[in-house]
Amino acid sequence: MSTSSPSASPVPSPCVALCRLDEDGVCVGCRRTVDEIAAWSGMDDDAKAAVWQRLRALPPVVRKRCTRCGADFSCGSGGRDGGCWCADLPPAMPLPGAGDCLCPACLEAEIARRSAGRRPTAG
Repeated sequence: MSTSSPSASPVPSPCVALCRLDEDGVCVGCRRTVDEIAAWSGMDDDAKAAVWQRLRALPPVVRKRCTRCGADFSCGSGGRDGGCWCADLPPAMPLPGAGDCLCPACLEAEIARRSAGRRPTAG
């Protein structure tokens, strides 16, 4: 049975008013794809519920601060397959002295540094 009857409550938008698309066309706020955002107003409630189901299955997003440069960044989103952006990079663990996480720019620089065989820079 469809949930798109006039008496059913409408499915709310996942939008959290942090509207910015990453390089893969995924909103960094609600984590919908650009196609899902564009189609939302024309979707029936079943299709909207399917988007919500996909979003709820994603790992949680955590706000973090880079221990090298101090930049704020999101951990757990922005990746090609809906996971964390760092999963799309070559493995770089362990990161001695890096604390919890590095921002995308610092992690990419660390991976490049390791690939070139250079010593770590002070953070």
